[in-house]
Amino acid sequence: MYLGDDQHVNIRERLVQLRQEHRDLDAAIERLEEGPYVDQLQVRRMKKRKLYLRDTIKRLESGLIPDLDA
Repeated sequence: MYLGDDQHVNIRERLVQLRQEHRDLDAAIERLEEGPYVDQLQVRRMKKRKLYLRDTIKRLESGLIPDLDA
């Protein structure tokens, strides 16, 4: 499937947003786990969201790689 230039730009912009959210979640999880009282449920939800973001990033990145027909 061919993606136009505008679609590539949109995907790249979305990737920037997702990567930033992933980094922010990573930092927030680290801060939460350093505290004296850790809300395990909140940490678990954040880690789940982080995994979802990672998978979405990988899927979008793979969509940017052109298919090469041999």
